Amino acid sequence: TDEIMQQEIRPLVAVDIIEQLHRQFAILSGGRGKDGAPIITFPEFAGFSDIPDEDFLNVVTYLTSIPSLEAASIGFIIIIDRRRDKWSAVKASLTRIAGAFPGNLQLVFVLRPSRFIQRTIADIGIKLYRDDFKMKVPIIMLNSVSDLHGYIDKSQLTRELGGTLEYGHSQWIHHRTAIENFAMTVKTTAQMLQTFGTDLAETELPNDVQCTEDLLSAHTDHHSKLKDELKLAVKQGATLLTCIREPVTRSANSKLSPDELENVATVERLLAQLDETEKAFDQFWTKHHLKLEQCLQLRHFEHEFREVKLALDNLMEAQAGFSDIGDSVTRVEHLLKEQKQLEEKGQEPLEKAQSLALHGEQLIQNNHYAVDSIRPKCVELRRICDDFTNETKKKYDILGKSLELHKQLDKASQWCEAGIYLLASQAVDKCQSQEGAETALVEIEKFLVTAKEHQLSNPKEFYNQFDMILTSEIKANAQRILQKLEDVQEMFDKRQVSLKKLAAKQTRPVQPVAPHPESSPKRASPKITRPAAVDNSHSMVEDHKDILGVRTASHANTEPGSRKIERGGLPTCFSIICSHIINELIETERVYVEELQSIIEGYASEMENPNLVHLIPSALQNKKEILFGNLPEIYEFHNRQIFLKEIENCIENPELLARCFLKRKEDLQIYEKYCQNKPRSEALWRQCGDSIFFQECQRKLDHKLSLDAYLLKPVQRITKYQLLLKEMLKCSKNSEGTAELEEALATVLDIIKSANDSMHQIAITGYEGDVSELGKLLMQGSFNVWTDHKKGHNKVKDLARFKPMQRHLFLYTKMLLFCKKREENTDGHEKTASYSFKNSLKMSTVGITENVKGDNKKFEIWYNGREEVYIIQASSVELKNTWISEIRKVLTGQLEACR
Repeated sequence: TDEIMQQEIRPLVAVDIIEQLHRQFAILSGGRGKDGAPIITFPEFAGFSDIPDEDFLNVVTYLTSIPSLEAASIGFIIIIDRRRDKWSAVKASLTRIAGAFPGNLQLVFVLRPSRFIQRTIADIGIKLYRDDFKMKVPIIMLNSVSDLHGYIDKSQLTRELGGTLEYGHSQWIHHRTAIENFAMTVKTTAQMLQTFGTDLAETELPNDVQCTEDLLSAHTDHHSKLKDELKLAVKQGATLLTCIREPVTRSANSKLSPDELENVATVERLLAQLDETEKAFDQFWTKHHLKLEQCLQLRHFEHEFREVKLALDNLMEAQAGFSDIGDSVTRVEHLLKEQKQLEEKGQEPLEKAQSLALHGEQLIQNNHYAVDSIRPKCVELRRICDDFTNETKKKYDILGKSLELHKQLDKASQWCEAGIYLLASQAVDKCQSQEGAETALVEIEKFLVTAKEHQLSNPKEFYNQFDMILTSEIKANAQRILQKLEDVQEMFDKRQVSLKKLAAKQTRPVQPVAPHPESSPKRASPKITRPAAVDNSHSMVEDHKDILGVRTASHANTEPGSRKIERGGLPTCFSIICSHIINELIETERVYVEELQSIIEGYASEMENPNLVHLIPSALQNKKEILFGNLPEIYEFHNRQIFLKEIENCIENPELLARCFLKRKEDLQIYEKYCQNKPRSEALWRQCGDSIFFQECQRKLDHKLSLDAYLLKPVQRITKYQLLLKEMLKCSKNSEGTAELEEALATVLDIIKSANDSMHQIAITGYEGDVSELGKLLMQGSFNVWTDHKKGHNKVKDLARFKPMQRHLFLYTKMLLFCKKREENTDGHEKTASYSFKNSLKMSTVGITENVKGDNKKFEIWYNGREEVYIIQASSVELKNTWISEIRKVLTGQLEACR
C-alpha cells in the first residue's frame, strides 16, 4: 500500500494530451537501438512547424517518460523522416528538437529530402547551421532507409522505415490509456482501503448490543463493497494484460516489443501490489471483525448477566425474607411447601446463571479480549448460585428439625391427653374390688409402657439436635408440655399407690377423684418413693427439665446402687475396649488407602501406558470405567485423609466415633455406586482376567493376589465398618453416645442394604418401563405367591389358589414388581441371578390384609377392589412383619399426600 501511495506522480497522462497524440507528429514505436536505446520517430508531418510549442513539448515530454529509467538513461535515438519535405522543414525540426527535447539524446538520424535540389541544399545547410542547432550528439544525414538499416536493425523499425516492427498508433494510445487508468484505479483503491482501515482503527467500541450490531453490520457492508472494488480492479488488470499479450497468443511467431514487455511488467507489478494490498487489508479486517464479534458477544453476555443478576438478587431477597421456622406442625409443613415453591421458582434463574457462567468460560477459553471483565462475572454468578443452594439446604435442615421437634411435642401432648382420658374413664365403683383394682393397674401399666414411644429423647441429644431452633417461644412451649408430662405422671403415680392398696387388701371403699385436664396440678410436687420401673420411666421427664432449666431439687440425688457415669466420660472398661476397636479401625484404614492407591497406580493408570497398550485385550479397550467403577472417587475420599484424621481424633474421645460416620453419611454413598457396578466389573474380569497385561501389572506390584481380589476390597471395607460399629455398640450399651452409635450403624447398614438392593435391581429383565421412575427401592426378596382372580375360569382359579409360585418381589414407592428368579452358570464361575418381569401393581390401587388364617407367615395384597388377590408367604414372621410395615408406610404416605 505504501509503495503505491508513495510512487511518483507523472506530470502527464495520455488522456490529458489525447488529441495531440492522435496527430501522430511524434511516436514511440517500441523499437530499440543496438544498445537498447529507445527510438522516437518524427514521421513526415506537413504542418510540423505550425504545432504549438506547448503541444510539442507535452507530447515529447510524455513520450520520453514512458520507457524505464534504465532504458532512458542510455539516451534516446531520434529518427526524423523528411524525405518528401524541404530543407526548411529539416532545419525547423532540428531547431525545435534541440530547444525543447527533455531527455538525453544519443543519436539523431535525418532522412534528407529525396529530391535532388532539396538534398543538395540540405547537405550545404547542415554544414553551415550545425553549430546553430546546439546539439551535443551527432547528427547523421541519411539518403535512404537502407542507410538507416546500417545503424538500426530492421526488426526495430516500423514498416514506414523499411522495418518489420508491427505498430498501430491507435492501439498504442488505447493501451497507454488503459494502463494509466488501471494504475489510477490501483492507487485509488489503495487509498480507499487505507482510509477505511484508519476509520476502523479509530472507531470506539459501543457499550450496548444494538449499537454494536449496527456498527458490525455497517463495517461488514463497507468491507463487502471494498472487496467488490478489489475484484473489479483485479479483473480489469487481468483483461488489460490479456490485451497486451494478444499478438503473442494469436501467433506463436510474434514477439512483444521491449516497450510492450515493459507494459506487461508494469501491469503485473500493479497486480502484485494490488494483491499485497488485498492481503494486508484482509489480515487487518480479520482482526477487526473478530474484535467486533467479540465485542458483540461481550455486550450480549453483559446484557444477560444484568438480567440474570437481577433475577438472582430477587431470589436471594425472597429467600432472606423466609426466616419463620413455624410454631406448629401445620405451620412448618406450610413453610416447607413455600420453601419448595421458592426452590422450584429458582430453578430457571439458577440454570440460566450456570449456563451463562459456562458461556463466559467458553469465551475466555476462546481468547476473548475482555477476560478481566468476563471472569469476575462468572465467579459472581457461581457464588450466588452456591449461596442460594447452601441457604436452601440450611432452610430445609432448620425446618426439618422444627417439624421433628413439633411432632415430638405433639406426640408427648397427645400421650398426656390419652393418659388423662384413661384415668378419667376408670369407673370408681369398679375399682373398689380387688379384681377391679388389679384390672385398673394392668391398664395403667400397659399405658405407661407406651411412655418411651411418645416422650422426648434424652436431654443431651435433645439439646444437640434442636439447639439451632430453640427460640424463646418454642422453649416455653416445650417447658409447658414437659410440665404437663410431669403432672400426668404424678397423677398416675398417685392412682397406682391407691390401686395397689386396694388390690393388696380389701379396705373400706376409697373414693378416688377422676382427674380432668383442667384440674391437673401445675406445680412441682415432692416426689414419693416409687417402684424402680416408675422411676425409670419418669427419669426422662426429669432430664428434660434439667435441659430447659426447670429441674426439681428432689431428683438431684441419684438412685442408690446405680452405675455412676459422669457427663462427657465413659467407664474405664468401655474406654479400653473402644481404644482397641478404634486402633484397629485406624490401622486397617491406612492399609486400605495404600491398597486402593496400588490398584489405581499399578493397574488403572497403566492402561494409559504406551509401553503396555499392546498387551491390553480388545475386549477391555475403552472399558476402564466398567472394570474399576468409581474406585478413583473412593480413593480420593479416603486419600484426602479427612476421614482418617477424624477417626484418629476419636482415640481420646471414643463417643465421637459415631459422629464421624454420621457427618460423612453423604460421602459414604459412593460405596453404593461401586457395588452397583460390581456385577459388570466381574463379568468383564471373567473375559479378560487371564490376559498378559494384568499378569505384568501384578508382577510389577509384587502382589500375591490378582486384581479381582483387590477390587473386592471396597465391598469388604463397608462391611468391616458395620462390624466395628456393632462391637462399639456392645460395650457402650446404656452409655452416653449409644443413640448416635445406633444411628451410625443404621446408616452403614442402610448403605449396605441399598447397595445390595440395587445389585438385584439391575438384574431385572423384561420390564418395558424405566425402573428409575418407580421411586425409591424399599425392599426386595423371594416369596411363595398364590393368586386369585375373580373374573377367571373356576378351574384356573382353583389352580391359581392352591399352586404357589416362586416370585422375587421388588417394592418401590410407586409400584410392586413380581419377577421370576433365574440363575445361569457363567463359564464355571458362580451362578448369576436375573429377574424376569412377570407382573406389577400400582401402590396407589392396592390394599393389604396382615393376617391370613392358618399361617402367621402369610399376608394378602389385593388389587382393584379385590378383583385380584395375591397371597404372599414369607420365610419368617419377622420378614412378613417387616414387609407389612414398609407397605403400610407407603400407603400411609399416599393417604397423607391425598389429604
